[in-house]
Amino acid sequence: MEFTEVVKNRYSCKKFNDSKITAQQLNEILEAGRLAPTAKNLQEQHIYVVQSEEGLAKIDKVTPCRYGATTVLVVAFDKNNVFTYPGGKRDSGIEDASIVATHMILAAHNAGVDSCWINFFDPEVLAKELNLPENEEVLMLLNLGFAAEGTKALPNHFNRKELTQTVSYL
Repeated sequence: MEFTEVVKNRYSCKKFNDSKITAQQLNEILEAGRLAPTAKNLQEQHIYVVQSEEGLAKIDKVTPCRYGATTVLVVAFDKNNVFTYPGGKRDSGIEDASIVATHMILAAHNAGVDSCWINFFDPEVLAKELNLPENEEVLMLLNLGFAAEGTKALPNHFNRKELTQTVSYL
């Protein structure tokens, strides 16, 4: 698929059918995350693939926003392996994990898989529920699957400001 079509047409799916993505599709999505750039190439991300009924039930305990997705990726990062920026007030963890997640979202659409970025949950509660290592911080959940019949982008999805409203040249 042409990249401009991927970024133009991808939307957050809010209702999935019960079809499962293929191993090949999942691998393409995970590979896109692996190839994403990170500060100093630290690659501090850790992706947890949740597909089992037990795992999905744990996701459902912490958020109402799985929307029936058959695969959920938990995107986390190692808090002890981040680059601290000059001034010491920010580090690369959240932004690097966000870049990884964005690559996977776009790769999903390119592979014919619908997705939805979820952050409506308490990351600490989720980490505890999934028994994740203490050195990792959960950034987000990425629902993956196929849109249920009749599901489409929200009405305001394609409303975009003009570049002149969001870009300034200095």
